[in-house]
Amino acid sequence: MKRDEIPLMTPEQTAEARSIGEKLARLRLARRIRQADAAARAGLSRSTAALIEKGDPGRTLAQVLRYLEAVAPGLSLLALLQEEDPALRALAARETSRRARPLSAAELKDLDF
Repeated sequence: MKRDEIPLMTPEQTAEARSIGEKLARLRLARRIRQADAAARAGLSRSTAALIEKGDPGRTLAQVLRYLEAVAPGLSLLALLQEEDPALRALAARETSRRARPLSAAELKDLDF
């Protein structure tokens, strides 16, 4: 029988669990791996992978570490938490909006208050 861990956790701990899940999901997206493929590599069901990425505190540490290894072989949990993976930096760079061209004099004048 599974045990619901959420009532036993502080809100800060619940937020930390959610943050770890979000970082794992982001890393998987940055490396362009499907959730089902990562779950299969880790020996988990896709639904368990989804729970891990949601930050479900009922998942075991072993499941989280296996999933991390499936997504990013050789990456430590500490490196994940510090977001040191180059794929995460590349994803962040792709997400930042950049101007494709400089503003013209007319556009600058329109923006001048």
